[in-house]
Amino acid sequence: MFAQLFRTKPIEIGRHSGLRKCLTAFDLALLGIGCAIGTGIFVLTGIAAAVYSGPAVIISFIIAGLAAGFAGFAYAELAASVGGSGSAYGYTYVAFGEFFAWVIAWILLLEYGVGAAAVANGWSGYFINTLANFHIVIPDAWTKAPSQGGIINLPAFGIIWLLVLVLVSGVKQSSTVNNIMVVIKISTIAIFLAIAVGHINTDNWQPFMPFGWFSTQADGHNIGILAGASLVFFAYFGFDAVSTAADEARNPQRDLPIGLIAALIFCTVIYILVAGMLTGVVHYSDLNVSSPVAYALATLGYSWSSTLVATGILAGLITVLLVLLYGLTRILYAMSHDGLIPAVFSKVNPERHTPTRLILLCGSIISIVAGFFPLGTLAETVNIGTLASFIMVCCGVIILRIRQPDLPRPFKNPWNPLIPLLGIVSCSALMAFLPDETWHRFLIWVGIGIVMYFVYSMRHSKLRTK
Repeated sequence: MFAQLFRTKPIEIGRHSGLRKCLTAFDLALLGIGCAIGTGIFVLTGIAAAVYSGPAVIISFIIAGLAAGFAGFAYAELAASVGGSGSAYGYTYVAFGEFFAWVIAWILLLEYGVGAAAVANGWSGYFINTLANFHIVIPDAWTKAPSQGGIINLPAFGIIWLLVLVLVSGVKQSSTVNNIMVVIKISTIAIFLAIAVGHINTDNWQPFMPFGWFSTQADGHNIGILAGASLVFFAYFGFDAVSTAADEARNPQRDLPIGLIAALIFCTVIYILVAGMLTGVVHYSDLNVSSPVAYALATLGYSWSSTLVATGILAGLITVLLVLLYGLTRILYAMSHDGLIPAVFSKVNPERHTPTRLILLCGSIISIVAGFFPLGTLAETVNIGTLASFIMVCCGVIILRIRQPDLPRPFKNPWNPLIPLLGIVSCSALMAFLPDETWHRFLIWVGIGIVMYFVYSMRHSKLRTK
């Protein structure tokens, strides 16, 4: 029985999944940009500068970007050589075996599922505030969870189902919606950069490193550039969703590496530019606000800034939510295809070429969580799950280079094994800077997943039955 735990799955490049192959490298890059540029750039940048890093938040973004970049090269190699719609789950299955694949899949469900519910809650808040600017007020009963004195967070519940309908309609339609929303939010960022560049005050960058590299305060709160890097790593959360589209890419062995690396480079440059401009026009100590970009524009005297930024944020969060829901359904689809969850969820609609039942299931669960439960600090656990999956992918590159040296690799990591080793070290270091309570929640979640594996998944695995 225990030999089954570490039995690896054969590589299935080119298998017929029933999903429609229609995504180009450009679509895949915008998929990654759509998920990566959202809350991180419009909200997190200000908090990281004010509380953790000061103007050196630029360095925090560079450090987090390097860690994500090392992992990105590992993803690109495995996406081209291993393929499949399961992202890190599928790569771990091939490199380490079924048990570790299940653990990573369980972590990915946390990353995508909790992340989607959290983003839906965030979108709801901005949507309500935007309506209030036009003197449209929704009663509290329909904007708050029962534990907060309401009935349901209806905007959060509704946006999930709106995007579920988009996903059910087909992957090409979903990609088109994502591309349009990406253009809107990139335009918003471009307008901010164009305005800010003429109002930079270099005195705002002094002192550049007010909190140093890393320290722990008396209340246990970590501050400094490295602690800031652990926080802003959330900005890179989800770019790996590109790898979940392998079964729907026209030429996955060529287009997936291009899409992954292009999305990562573009997002890193944008984050650094926005962080530099933001701390250049406003002193970092004033940026601990819910919408620092809007605050900076208002400080410069641009009264229309709230509407502009609200448009960018609403479009940005919609793309994040759409890609998270898409990635979640494709990971579960791969698990169902392998027998680790019921096979009914790997059924593909013959007309739309989408796993309709699975999309509806995910929409039902996440909309209930988003509508009826305030997530609070649970969303912080998303970061540690993302970092753990990145580490496993980096390890997988090294293991497969040893175990299967002759495996066709259309894209190869440069300077192997240095790049994946740097990915392992940098992502592990960022995990170490996360708070203890985040680790506790993460380990409890993993423990629940291990129980689920032995109770159901191991007994129904197709690899086991073979």
